[in-house]
Amino acid sequence: MKLRNVLPVLGMVMFSATLMAGTAADSVTVSDPYARAVPPGQPNSASFMTIVNNSEKDHALVNAESPVSKVVELHTHRMEEGMMKMRRVEKIDLPAGQTVALKPGGLHVMFIGLKQDLKPGENVDVTLIFEDGSKTQIQAPVKKLQMKMMKKGMKHMH
Repeated sequence: MKLRNVLPVLGMVMFSATLMAGTAADSVTVSDPYARAVPPGQPNSASFMTIVNNSEKDHALVNAESPVSKVVELHTHRMEEGMMKMRRVEKIDLPAGQTVALKPGGLHVMFIGLKQDLKPGENVDVTLIFEDGSKTQIQAPVKKLQMKMMKKGMKHMH
């Protein structure tokens, strides 16, 4: 068999193996998503959820998109110099077989430069993007939260 005949077959075998292995998006389950309602004119908000990696392979959430804001980033809260501050993270690790909670005061999806008010009862479309380029689309209901964390010491930093 000539090399030029083998290459297409080899490509199909590799493509089939990739399909059988599945994507990160196929391996994760997202539950209880919600977005924080904000007062009119508030420029930023956040979304929270629980992500379960059902596979035997580690994955990572590396980005997110939403039409409700100009910028969407992955964030966490950290105590720095005695003050709680938000910081952007490059990825959120999703260890094999484990559950990762995105919640107030911890990891979250940040909406920066809101294009609209987020009102309770509405839904926010969010696309989660994983390390392999696969995507999952979710709808996050907007909820009014009582944020215990929103104290004088909280500062949003990039």
